[in-house]
Amino acid sequence: MGQEVGTAESRIRIGGIMHWSNLVRLGVMKVPDRPGVAAAIFSGLGARGVNVPFIIQSIDLRQQTHIAFCVAASDHQAALQVLRELEPELGAAVLTEEPGVSLVSVFGPDFRERAGIAGAVFGAMSRVGVNILAISTSISTVSCLIRREDLDSALEALQSTFILP
Repeated sequence: MGQEVGTAESRIRIGGIMHWSNLVRLGVMKVPDRPGVAAAIFSGLGARGVNVPFIIQSIDLRQQTHIAFCVAASDHQAALQVLRELEPELGAAVLTEEPGVSLVSVFGPDFRERAGIAGAVFGAMSRVGVNILAISTSISTVSCLIRREDLDSALEALQSTFILP
């Protein structure tokens, strides 16, 4: 079905690969979906100087919002404090935390015109046994949250899958 992965003919040219390690994934789960939830969380974090390089949000069939995001391990406790202060306002049923995660992103200027980039990223991860914990995309970036111990394997797989500048 298609060309062999990794051959010169099948590899897609990208702008590059970025990665961040030593992150913590935090989650604000089971919040009733309503305007202002994300604003409260990320305004509070910003006011404390906590940078957030990765955010995903979804709404389940019960109309509850689930927001997961990453912060540097050095900001972990400050971020938790913000979330705990917001619990009464948000009505969050569950706060989650998972240390020891990394973020790897493939980027390029023409992703919106190129089919198959996300599939190639996910396929590269799968081939080396890297489990993707969360995904976020934009018109120019595919980002995957993975366990920190899988970062080197993920980077090698992506470097062999794509043509880098």
